[in-house]
Amino acid sequence: MGKRERLVHIVDEVQELEAVRDAGGDLTMVLVLDGFLDAGSAAARAAQHLTDLSDGPVVATFDVDQFHDYRARRPSMTFVRDHYAAYDAPRLLVRLLHDAGGTPYLMLQGPEPDNRWEAFCGAVREVVETLGVTRVIGIGSVPMAVPHTRPIALTPHANDPALLTGTSPWRGELRIPSSAQALLEIRLGEWGHEAMGFVAHVPHYLAQMDYPLAAAVLLEQVEIAGRLTIDLSGLRAEAEDTEAEIATYLTANQEVADVVAALERQYDAFERAEEDGASLLAPDQPLPTGEEIGRQFEQFLAGLDGPEEPGPSDQERG
Repeated sequence: MGKRERLVHIVDEVQELEAVRDAGGDLTMVLVLDGFLDAGSAAARAAQHLTDLSDGPVVATFDVDQFHDYRARRPSMTFVRDHYAAYDAPRLLVRLLHDAGGTPYLMLQGPEPDNRWEAFCGAVREVVETLGVTRVIGIGSVPMAVPHTRPIALTPHANDPALLTGTSPWRGELRIPSSAQALLEIRLGEWGHEAMGFVAHVPHYLAQMDYPLAAAVLLEQVEIAGRLTIDLSGLRAEAEDTEAEIATYLTANQEVADVVAALERQYDAFERAEEDGASLLAPDQPLPTGEEIGRQFEQFLAGLDGPEEPGPSDQERG
């Protein structure tokens, strides 16, 4: 227990949470770890939307120095003329938020730990058990060979089949890169705690830009699984604006539109065939390469996602 205490500091008395626990109520904790599962910045944008709606107090803080590789992901600093003026320290913390109806819930957000994943899982377990969390919901997104003109698909997952709110598009077994977020779901299940999540499938040619539609889709699932009510009107309006910009660009660039049309045919053929979910390609229809699509969309992404004023590059942000 001593080691865990050094890894996370939990606020001793949060009366509102104690009242929920004493009444035997549910307490959801949304999990968003930056750095891996976030194509289109969908999870980050979803987390920002939640804090914009209800920026509550911090109730737990992790010792980031124990988890962060500063040379691999260097935090930003501000240099003014002849001195260093500010340092944007990475923060891994839990906030107390409220939904549209006033229901309290938590959000654990920050950079995915670069090391000591098992220790991190143990620290999160302490947060869950101390604050009375009844369900953890992780969100993320991955780039997929899908067109933006079709509904965003989701991969639901959970450490208890009874928690699943949808059907997985995959069949059989897949070998995938691991993440601290995924490992946490496994460990929480071993410790008797409910954990689940959703991964949005973002068109891979849009994975480097902000894609608010995917963020809205993820939060719709958080509403259902967490029994919360979240005002998504602003996020949906932002998504509509982005979709309109994409449509305008495709109208003016026939070559790019042809590539998207090819993806649509492949996607529709796959849906009709209902074949093995391990591939999103229809038989005998080769997918345009990522390089081909990337070249066509380079100008598009620069125009849509470029900063209005000088700022860190995409690589620096990633």
